[in-house]
Amino acid sequence: MAHNPVNHPLRPIYRVVGFITGGYLVAFGILGLINTAGEPFANETGVRVLGQETNMLWSIITLIVGGLVLLGTVIGRNLDVAIDKYLGWALLVLGSYSLAVIRTDANFFGASVSTVVVTYIAGLLLITISLYSKVVPAAEAGSPRQVREGRTA
Repeated sequence: MAHNPVNHPLRPIYRVVGFITGGYLVAFGILGLINTAGEPFANETGVRVLGQETNMLWSIITLIVGGLVLLGTVIGRNLDVAIDKYLGWALLVLGSYSLAVIRTDANFFGASVSTVVVTYIAGLLLITISLYSKVVPAAEAGSPRQVREGRTA
């Protein structure tokens, strides 16, 4: 049996947080596309959007990731759980790569430390949301942990 809770009572709040995270990524992507028009596609541009450095490539990536998160949140049906989990881990990998190459020519995303911090926060939020958003029929959910352990509260 998995240790991740199902039918969590705070699931609606987690879905709202997922929607806000996806909305932020979409807004950042759109503003980044607008502000980096005419700049190089990759590498450092010096363009700052919402306090983070970006370039056209990173703006497109965040726009796609945010759009997928919003789409998964709207559809639900545990699709949001899978999308949030995998895209959250992907953001952590991209953030780690950006942090590792931040002052080198391999900084294709044009990231700064603030970009890495926001990427880590968004990734961790998505992973946390995926842990508590799963829904199953009541018959498959089993009893709550307190009942299984013989406690009343």
